[in-house]
Amino acid sequence: MQATIGKVVCVGRNYAAHAQELGNEVPSSPLLFMKPASSVVAVRNDIIRLDPTRYGDTHYEAELCIQLSADLSRASVEQAQQAIGGVTLGLDLTLRELQSELKEKGHPWERAKCFDGACVLTDWLDPQAFGDFTQVKYQLYINNELKQDGDTGLMLFPVYELLAEISHAFSLQAGDVIMTGTPSGVGVLQAGDKLTLKLGAHEWQTQVR
Repeated sequence: MQATIGKVVCVGRNYAAHAQELGNEVPSSPLLFMKPASSVVAVRNDIIRLDPTRYGDTHYEAELCIQLSADLSRASVEQAQQAIGGVTLGLDLTLRELQSELKEKGHPWERAKCFDGACVLTDWLDPQAFGDFTQVKYQLYINNELKQDGDTGLMLFPVYELLAEISHAFSLQAGDVIMTGTPSGVGVLQAGDKLTLKLGAHEWQTQVR
């Protein structure tokens, strides 16, 4: 699916191990934030790392991503299931130091999550190939070293239930992308890093500059 993206809805702390590695509480309901469509770039392009002397380190977070083929508003789990039009992997890039600084001040932290290039997406795949999304595995390698090993079976909020829950918070539209949360293993991107993202038999590569 390649519909026009209206917004990117991100889910924080959907893997307990990731919440714990950052010293955060494990949530009892999905933590939601958004990235604008202007932050989206294709994985086939190099990742442009912001100047760390000005912005601090850029952290990577690999995530399973869903694109909707139909609008959802106060949807049932069954309606959410039927609205999935595409599946892929993405990188939620984060200016972690800036995010922490803004959080400490009680300020919004869009500056740390919504910059141009902050949402890297691979190619959209047919969702029928992934069953009910309860046992989807994916990986991120950096310089041929495994950094993140995702398994949707470890999600706190499974895919269908997650989509339905989001649609009760605000309406979703066809083309919207949902980043379903990152597993443990997040870290800093360095200039020259070579990244490989794997989802089943599919593989994508990019590099940082």
